[in-house]
This record gives sequence, structure tokens and C-alpha cells, in this order.
Amino acid sequence: MKGRDQETVNREKSKTMHVNRTRGVRPILLAALALAFLPGCKKEAAPQVEVTVQAAHPELGPIAEQIEADAILTPVAQAAIVPKISAPVKKFYVQRGERVHAGELLATLENADLQAAMMDNKGSLEAAQAAYATTTKVQVPEDTLKAESDLAQAKANLDLSQSIVKSRKQLFAEGAIPGRDLDTAEAALVQTQAAYSAAAKHLESLRAVSRAAALKAAQGQLISAEGRYNGAEALVNYTEIRSPIDGVVTDRPLFAGETPAAGTPLITVMDTSVLIAKTHIGASVAQEMKVGDPATAQAPEAGGPVVAKVSMISPALDPGSTTIEVWLKIDNREGKLKAGTPVKVTVKGKSVAQALKVPRSAILTADDGTKSVMVVGSDGAAHREHVTVGLVDGADVQVLSGVSPGDLVISGGAYALDEGTRVKVGPAEASGGGSD
Repeated sequence: MKGRDQETVNREKSKTMHVNRTRGVRPILLAALALAFLPGCKKEAAPQVEVTVQAAHPELGPIAEQIEADAILTPVAQAAIVPKISAPVKKFYVQRGERVHAGELLATLENADLQAAMMDNKGSLEAAQAAYATTTKVQVPEDTLKAESDLAQAKANLDLSQSIVKSRKQLFAEGAIPGRDLDTAEAALVQTQAAYSAAAKHLESLRAVSRAAALKAAQGQLISAEGRYNGAEALVNYTEIRSPIDGVVTDRPLFAGETPAAGTPLITVMDTSVLIAKTHIGASVAQEMKVGDPATAQAPEAGGPVVAKVSMISPALDPGSTTIEVWLKIDNREGKLKAGTPVKVTVKGKSVAQALKVPRSAILTADDGTKSVMVVGSDGAAHREHVTVGLVDGADVQVLSGVSPGDLVISGGAYALDEGTRVKVGPAEASGGGSD
């Protein structure tokens, strides 16, 4: 009886331990299940980040090609005046920055020795002029007159001798005079004939040769004297430095008393009332341009775009760069621009009246040169679309294919944007920093 009671006690004790063990596990399971279903403890994927961009639909409207290039401003005329003779500067009449006119005296060089040489040659010229006047107005006419007089005298003597011979022949035939008298008359006739022939030849040669030679000799001496005098006068004039153009004195490196080195400009004058912007443009682009096309130039000191006009398009390629040199003419009468200033020039090229265009900032260029834009899709994500572009102006680009007017093209924030990135269209974030 006692053994059965012990067995009953053990069985009850075993049940009690099982119940306690079950009661201890259940709270743990319930706690685990509760934690599993709590909202804050559930593991979810990280939300996708939205990028704020600026976007707009392509526009239809006119567009004109804007050809941009870098250029250097040069004066329309420039004179770096180099003296033709080497002599010290006697006096300057202008300073750097002064406006001068063509023909104005800018400086003089020492020229006392040249003045003396010019006076000497002037005296020689006056002597040659007097000799020429004497030869042409006195000597040659007198020689001609004397030769004509000698010929007339010889003709008279010849006529007399012929008359005497004729009469004596008649008397001799009648036996009135001896033959000796006839012989004497005939001998005298021969002498007068010789004298007449000599006088006639002398007059002929004087008229044909001697007179012309005397005139040429006198004229040659006069020309020679004039040449020497003009040369001396030119040397004196070379000591007077005058401006060949209207303009402004931009350089005057020496002072009075100094001697300029050979080949070194003494004074530089520039006409900056008109400036030329010289640039080089690709041959394919330059072919679309023509003289007179409107253009603009941007320079820091101008404060804005300056009106320009195409004035020259080179007919040949530059062999070094295979580009074409183009000149743009700029009115600079107000003097805002300075020669030598680098500027950015823009030339208006061909235009299209109705073009589909997007902002220039929307065009993305790959390493291989292909063009594309990022378009906001209906799913709110950015998608890349390859496009073909046409004309480009300062702010817009013509799109020939790849997008339509209904597309929403990202114009700001598209750089480095991955395909499929979720985007939100909004205003551009203001850039600026505060103080720490």
C-alpha cells in the first residue's frame, strides 16, 4: 500500500514539472511572435532617392546658327615709322596717347650736314639751269645763224665766179683776152665751189647733229644737277618724321638726343577708330558665311556685346591649321576696345524658321561624339534618348530626331544621371554658402 502511494506521488510530481516547463516556453514563443509582427521591427528595402531636375518640353520656333570663335583685335591701320637715315633725334612734337593726323610732323632728326649738302647741290642746279638756258637760247641759235650766213656768202662767191668764167669764155672765144685770164677765172670758180659745198655741209650737220647734241648735253647736265639736288633734299626730308595715317601714338620708346637703332621704329601710330577681329574658322563652317554677315564681339572692357560685321573671308586655307581666316570689322570710334585684346566673336549663320529646339544645356555629348538627352518618362524616371542635332545658337540647339514636342526633356541636372533614376521636376537649387 505504501509503495502504491509513492508511485502516485511521483506521477503527480512529473505532471507538475511538465506544466511548469510548458508555461515557461509559451511566453517566449509569444514574445517572439509579437516581435516578428511589430511594424517597427519588420526589415524592408531602402527607399529609392529622387533627384530634383529642371525640365521642359521642346519648343517650335526660329533658330539661327551662331558660329563662335576666339579672335584678337587689330587696328585697321598701323604705321611703325622707321627712320630712313641714322641720326640723333633733335626734337619730339608728340607724346604717347596723342591723336595725330596724316602728314603731321611728329619728330625731327639732326640734319645740319644734310642741309649744307643740299645747299651745295642747289647751287650746282642753278648753274646747270643757266648753262642750259645759254645753250638753248643763245649758243645754238648763234651757231646756226653764222653757218647760214657763211653758206649765203659762199653762194654769192660761187655765183660771181660762175659769172666771171662765163664772160671770160666769151671774150676768149672773141680773142679779146688771153687764155691765162680764162684759166685764172676757172681756178677761182673751183675754189668757190669747194667753199660753198663746205658751208652747206656745215649748216646741214649743225642742224641735224650738232644742235641736237648740244641740246642733249645741256639737258643731261641739268638733269644730273636736278637729281643730285633732289637726293640731297630727300635726305633732309627724311629727318622730318611725319605720320602717314590718322591715328593715336601708341609707342615712342626714345627721348630727344638718342639715336634709334637701324630698323627700330621711332614712333608707332595706330588707327583704332575701326578694329579688325581676326579669327580662324573651320572650312565647312566658313563656306556658309559671306562678307557682310552680322556678328558680335564680347570683350571684358566693352560691358556687353559689340556689333561687328564680316569684312573678309580668306579665299585659301591656312596650311598650318587647314582653317580659313575671317576678319570682322568693329566700329571703335568711342575707343572702348583696345588693340591686341582677345575677344569672343559670334557670327550669325544660316537660320531655320520652324525648328524643334531644346536648351543647349540639355544636350549630352559622349566620348565618341554622339549626342543624347535625358527624358522624364511616364514612370517618373530618367531615360536616355539619342538625338541628331542641327543648328546651334547661343542658348538653344535644333533637334532633328530623337525627341518630340510632347517629351519632357531634362535641361538641368542631367549630367551624370543614371538610366532609370527617379527624378522630380522642380526649380534649380540656389547655390550659395553661409558662414561657418
